[in-house]
Amino acid sequence: MRLKLISRSVIGAMFAMAAGSACAQTSVTLYGVADTFFQYLNNGGSASVSQRSGGSTGSMFGLKGSEDLGGGLKANFVLESGYNINNGSAFADTTTLFYRQAWVGVAHADYGSLTFGRQYQPSFRAVYPTDPFRANEVLSPLSAAVLATDRNTLSTQYAAGRTSNAILYVSPKLAGFQLNAMYGFAATVTQPVPATTGNILDVSATYTGYGLFVGLAYMNEHSGVETVPSLPSALTLVGTEHYTAALAYRIGIVNLQANYSYASPKTPAAHSLAALIGSAHPYNITEVGASIQASSFDSFQIAGIQRNIHGINDETFGVELGYEHQVSKRTSLYARAGYLKNHGEATMSWPGVSVTAPHTSQTLAVVGMSHLF
Repeated sequence: MRLKLISRSVIGAMFAMAAGSACAQTSVTLYGVADTFFQYLNNGGSASVSQRSGGSTGSMFGLKGSEDLGGGLKANFVLESGYNINNGSAFADTTTLFYRQAWVGVAHADYGSLTFGRQYQPSFRAVYPTDPFRANEVLSPLSAAVLATDRNTLSTQYAAGRTSNAILYVSPKLAGFQLNAMYGFAATVTQPVPATTGNILDVSATYTGYGLFVGLAYMNEHSGVETVPSLPSALTLVGTEHYTAALAYRIGIVNLQANYSYASPKTPAAHSLAALIGSAHPYNITEVGASIQASSFDSFQIAGIQRNIHGINDETFGVELGYEHQVSKRTSLYARAGYLKNHGEATMSWPGVSVTAPHTSQTLAVVGMSHLF
């Protein structure tokens, strides 16, 4: 009898422990996007047709979870990886599993959130709502301008959108206002070229209300170094300050959008490679556009872009049109048409497209499909 009582007690304790463990388990969600498109490109007079990935929304999969810690406090995490659906390879950096996001932290409705890891920058959060093409890393003209490979700005650091080794604080919204503040420690990557970036400070303030969105941001990137295959030695990435202003205003079905950013690099050391080849010029990017929700299923986008390198003849103008049709809650069809014209020494094009000669134009036409899961 005693043995039976002991057995029942042990079994009861095990069930109680299991029940307690189940209550404390993190809720984990698997999510993602499968996006592919066919592209026609005329690059300086050379035409090509190809299949690519992530034209509307980047192809990716991720895991996110949350646990209620009590007292209004939650523990959260996100692990998010990008991939190319056309060939199954990793997107952008084949050495990084969670290239898009990898962070963990805590959040409270009254005090905001504090997170640690690879995260979106406050500057990105300020400008994202004002780009008609949602800062897409493949087809957005804004991303094309930010990520442009230009010899005159190789040493001028750009706002990458995400930062590794970062601590991010996001405040709760108070009367529509929100503050984002990030500090990122130095990081090393091997792709697209080997590079080490310095510490980063990035802060932004946004306002949302009455159909209006306003974003202001400041980022200070400390100096680093990168290896460019065509250069004889490592190139200094000079300390660079970034100033961003963004605005959107919704009138009925039309969302008017605009943003402006200015990158101000420090003067490179005398006789350094950056000084000798003139690779640390300041530049500004201006984008204006609109998103139109024509119906519950159909939307249109238009954006005009200008990228201007100061102190030298290096300027690009462009325009892009977009259309999306929602087939279901998770599946959509889309089309894009774009034109970029480089002037002087400019060699800007859409990400993943190399311009071999300056002062050329690029024409793009795309049809694609995007599925959320």
